[in-house]
Amino acid sequence: MYKKIRLLFSLCLLWSLAIAVQAAPLRMATTTSTQNSGLLDILLPAFQKQTGIEVHVIAVGTGKALKMGRDGDVDVVMVHAVAAEEKFVAEGFGTDRVQFMYNDFVIVGPNNDPAAIKGVKSVTEAMTKIQDSQSKFISRGDDSGTHKKEQALWKAANIQPNGSWYIEAGQGMGKVLQMASELDGYTLTDRGTWLAYKGKVDMSLLNEGDNQLSNPYGVIAVNPAKHPDTNYADAKKLIDWVSSQEGQELIRDYRLHGEPLFIPLLLK
Repeated sequence: MYKKIRLLFSLCLLWSLAIAVQAAPLRMATTTSTQNSGLLDILLPAFQKQTGIEVHVIAVGTGKALKMGRDGDVDVVMVHAVAAEEKFVAEGFGTDRVQFMYNDFVIVGPNNDPAAIKGVKSVTEAMTKIQDSQSKFISRGDDSGTHKKEQALWKAANIQPNGSWYIEAGQGMGKVLQMASELDGYTLTDRGTWLAYKGKVDMSLLNEGDNQLSNPYGVIAVNPAKHPDTNYADAKKLIDWVSSQEGQELIRDYRLHGEPLFIPLLLK
């Protein structure tokens, strides 16, 4: 009888441990712009329904997301800064990187457009007009993918922004849009977050379309060779799923205000 009780106890313990392991969520660091767009609210429940894998999302800037990957604090990262992604992989911290969708950046600002950038085809010319007019510009200032793009655009325009007109917020995209609206300032945003927020802020889309504003997104597994405890198997399943026909169709079909937020790159 005693042996049977011990056996039953052991089986229950093993079953409980198996459930605990299975229930451990996949840890994903992603950008605030991806989170703010609402896309993950469509993608991740569909992924969980098909695979049983729950994804725990940590929304930060791209720089911090990649640092979390370097430190082994997450299993997978979903970001949008090509050079930083390639460096992350080249240094051995990431593996199985896939570019799976894109959208673009736009400049939004006050409805009366004091810098007169509406209709300007060159984004660097638009940035120059903002600086020349000393119109307020709200920067993410947080080492995010959007912040990295903004810095590259100032550099392309041969401008080092400083002074009272240039405000570094150190905040996510949604909060920066709200600040820019309240301060009658301009800001650079990804189109997805703009579409999610445009009904909540008193601003207009004023500059778009330059090739420099392209914004591809990558998903990367944290390399188990660097961090053996990482959940590489489920990270790879997520990468494969967002690259699949089903995942790509969900990305294609996700719209706000009748407009697509992202364009899938791998749709057959």
